[in-house]
Amino acid sequence: MIAADQPFEIRLARDDADLRAAQRLRYRVFIEELGGSGEMVDHDARRERDMFDPVCDHLILIDSTRPAPDHVVGAYRLLRGDRMAEIGRFYSESEFDLGPLRASGRRLLELGRSCLDPACRGGMGMYHLWQGLGDYIRAHEIEVLFGAASFPGTDLAALAQPLSMLHHHYLAPETLRPRAQPAHFQPMDILPVSALNRVQAMRDMPALIKAYLRLGGLVGEGAFVDHAFNTIDVCLVLDTASMNERQSALYTRARPVS
Repeated sequence: MIAADQPFEIRLARDDADLRAAQRLRYRVFIEELGGSGEMVDHDARRERDMFDPVCDHLILIDSTRPAPDHVVGAYRLLRGDRMAEIGRFYSESEFDLGPLRASGRRLLELGRSCLDPACRGGMGMYHLWQGLGDYIRAHEIEVLFGAASFPGTDLAALAQPLSMLHHHYLAPETLRPRAQPAHFQPMDILPVSALNRVQAMRDMPALIKAYLRLGGLVGEGAFVDHAFNTIDVCLVLDTASMNERQSALYTRARPVS
């Protein structure tokens, strides 16, 4: 529960105004900060958007001390498996073969466009988003979470340590293991196990990926270089059944997201 004296509210977007505010945050992070682009980006209105937005739920973190429309300081885009048919595919299928996940028969949730305003990083912002995500997972009885997670930049050699660490120690089981699409497959086992420096690898790992690993997250095989967003992507997979009580407590609470 968020304390009454804190300025944050966590909930799902309720209308177009909420969605536009989330897209403005995404523009600040993915376009202005990370140098990304996209066919539907609205530079005049400063909104990062695409064709998946209308069929997704949008979890937003609102700072009541900021004026609209820049009051949304955190966001997650959520696409449930039971809604995926409305658009025909998951967003990350352009990068990864999700065949094993689709064939699993499990209740799936694709996570995307996760972002926080710079002023809210390193504090309680991600904690609040995860609590809201936990509410959503319970409400929809989600069993497996997945989605593309990004390293900034497109230089594979510069990320040899963290990518190799993920490949050698965090591969998902074959029954749930996505694989980068063949035309764009980039091997992640750049270094042998003997050359791994765990301290450097974890230092070079983005905070969000490290957080998922602590929750029991694993990765698919192969990376995807996303030149449009200026990132290198891996596919994270988190089976909620494999999380222990201490791990699941990091993103659960009593109050449902409305």
